[in-house]
Amino acid sequence: MRIKACRKAHFNAAHRLYRKDWSDEKNTQIFGKCSNPRYHGHNYELDVAVIGDVDPETGFLIDLKILKDYIKSEVEDYMDHKNLNEEVEEFKKLNPTAENIAIVIWNRLRKKLDLRYDIEVTLFETPRNYVIYDGK
Repeated sequence: MRIKACRKAHFNAAHRLYRKDWSDEKNTQIFGKCSNPRYHGHNYELDVAVIGDVDPETGFLIDLKILKDYIKSEVEDYMDHKNLNEEVEEFKKLNPTAENIAIVIWNRLRKKLDLRYDIEVTLFETPRNYVIYDGK
């Protein structure tokens, strides 16, 4: 019987959406005010779901303390209060859109969690704008 166990987290970060190979005019046309050369920030809300079968011995899918610790080390410590474009390695070459941030988070957590689990990352860039990535 499959179940989903979830953990919420929060981090703040600044970023700029742009492509170095495009002019400022084209970046502004495509990304609007999110292409501000002085950056802008978000209060990101994160939901991480681990999906799998309940262990009949423990009654857990996963000890949520383990998930909490992985989220802290792989997301909060890594991205919180950072300029994503300049301070987070993946975004030195990758545009830090909400979609790409969710994929980076998923990849970082995937390396830590046992492969018997499926993972789903939901990242809220604003209360109304969010993305969901499940690795597929």
